[in-house]
Amino acid sequence: MQQQKNNKKYKTNRGNSGFSGLIGIVLIALVAFLLYSNAQNIRDWWILRNYQAPVEISTLAEQISLNNKSRNIFYVNKPTLTSSEAFTSACPSGVKEQTIVLGCYHGNQRGIYILDVQDPRLSGVEEVTAGHEFLHAAYDRLSSSERLKVDKLLTDFYATITDQRIIDTIESYKISEPNDVVNEMHSIFGTEIANLSPELEQYYKRYFFNRALVVGFSEKYQSEFTSRKTKIATADAQLQAYKQQIDSLEAQLKQQLASIEAQDSQMSIYRSNGNISAYNSMVTPYNNLVYDYNNKINRVQSLIDSYNNLVNTRNNYALEQGQLIKSLQPQSQKINN
Repeated sequence: MQQQKNNKKYKTNRGNSGFSGLIGIVLIALVAFLLYSNAQNIRDWWILRNYQAPVEISTLAEQISLNNKSRNIFYVNKPTLTSSEAFTSACPSGVKEQTIVLGCYHGNQRGIYILDVQDPRLSGVEEVTAGHEFLHAAYDRLSSSERLKVDKLLTDFYATITDQRIIDTIESYKISEPNDVVNEMHSIFGTEIANLSPELEQYYKRYFFNRALVVGFSEKYQSEFTSRKTKIATADAQLQAYKQQIDSLEAQLKQQLASIEAQDSQMSIYRSNGNISAYNSMVTPYNNLVYDYNNKINRVQSLIDSYNNLVNTRNNYALEQGQLIKSLQPQSQKINN
């Protein structure tokens, strides 16, 4: 018999088990880091996985040129275009804006509400409101370090502003909502001011493809109020000028009438006494005085007619302004503009 040979055993690599474990740990850490750093995006995806924005909401997002990430932030807050009655309920007076927008934002993704304004003269208010409230939601997402940087950019820029309307608006927030002033600056500056500092312009590019679009809506909407306010102020100044002219002429007429009556009395005396030469000497000056008096009467009447016509025009401007303000007052509640 031949001697049976023993089978050879295969050899295995040694010393790699620790390396493989290290790779696994690194991969797990990398996945954990990616999940953590993208947690907000993942949450947004989950919330929006079955969400279809209503046409009017997606149209607003398009009109103010929100980029894709901004649209997600906007849509996560379930923006709603609301009627007057629903708006009053969704936006109690304590949470309404005090700028030219008509909406409110509830934190923690509890909703963005925008008043559905029907007056065609106020086209643009919905777009401005959408941009304003979206920026509140975006501000809430800034990290602590980002917020410190952005807050400084905003407060530094505010020190350079000369637009009294913007200044008055911010000052009103300092009284009503002192803890949210910079937050409001963040929304107001981004949607209502055309020329910002280069740093702020660069910052807002993370949200808008073209920020000028939403500012254009703001300027158009605000002009409906400012133009009427200007016209009313101009009319008031002209009315005051008319009144001064009328008062001055009427004072002159009063003096001239006294002089006419005195001369007429003297001429009557001359005529009664038969002093015809003295009487005749007064005829021409008297007639000249009467002529000038009658011209002033006509001038005063013309000014009074102009004054009354301008009063009607001025009141029409005020009526239009009142109608615009009324259309911005759901449930007859006053909204500051």
